[in-house]
Amino acid sequence: MSRRHYDLPPFATLSAFEAAGRHLSFKNAAQELGVTPGAISHQIKALEAELGMALFERRHRGVVLTDEGAALFDTLVTSFGKMSRQLARIRRVSDETTVTVGSTTAVSALWLSPTVIDFWGDHPEINVNQVTQDQPFRSAQGFDFLISYGKSQLPSMSHTALYRDELVPLTSPARVEELDGYSLPDLSQQWLIHLETDILSWTKWPEWFDALGHHGEIATGTKVTNFSVALQIASRGAGIALGWRRLAQPMIDAKQLAVIENFAIPAPHQFYLVGLKDNELSKGALTFKKWFVSSARGRSV
Repeated sequence: MSRRHYDLPPFATLSAFEAAGRHLSFKNAAQELGVTPGAISHQIKALEAELGMALFERRHRGVVLTDEGAALFDTLVTSFGKMSRQLARIRRVSDETTVTVGSTTAVSALWLSPTVIDFWGDHPEINVNQVTQDQPFRSAQGFDFLISYGKSQLPSMSHTALYRDELVPLTSPARVEELDGYSLPDLSQQWLIHLETDILSWTKWPEWFDALGHHGEIATGTKVTNFSVALQIASRGAGIALGWRRLAQPMIDAKQLAVIENFAIPAPHQFYLVGLKDNELSKGALTFKKWFVSSARGRSV
């Protein structure tokens, strides 16, 4: 009889390998798992020693999977995904009336929170918890849904399209009046608020100007790492932020922000509600999903 019932290596080595294979980086895998890069390297070396073959090719700028490593990685992704979905179903059995939604802080403040309050008007029995972060969600564990601009980095999850927005320059109403009649090259030399983010789907100023046909230099301006902060600076007239028209509409309606009109592009990506398939959702989560999707699609831009 095998020393282990399923004749598997220690789970810690498989978990470290799967994370490193997903990121193609020992450093990023270590950050996700809360250990040091050295610990990840140690676990992978132990796994390679047990299997008697290399799973990664170590290169100067990172690592790549070998053929055998890629095959094992694909198997683990499928297996871990099934385990995660089954555990999620088990967890939900004990609480059918609580839904947890993840989003960025700006999406939560400007869209999700007001929508949840409206949802409670129809379904006061369902509690909706919100978790916010301004970095990509690399796991759906602990969440029923995530709100994502563009397809998330979780391709195994169900993606329900909500709507496509417009990307526009935003600043204070008083500043908009000052900029009336400015050309696109003029606008490119104003104090721009540059958002630095790891969310790859977000459009940045150079891409936005390029899409409108301006390929010259643009002002350096100031850098922030949070979209809500960018909007707050813009609302004080201290710069111009690039943002979604519909998402920023509450601040526009409150005359905290205004759009510099005549300069807009369709957002390259849609907003999505990311989660499990309908037949895997709890009753409360499915109720929330149907209501939220209908609300998002029913609003006019």
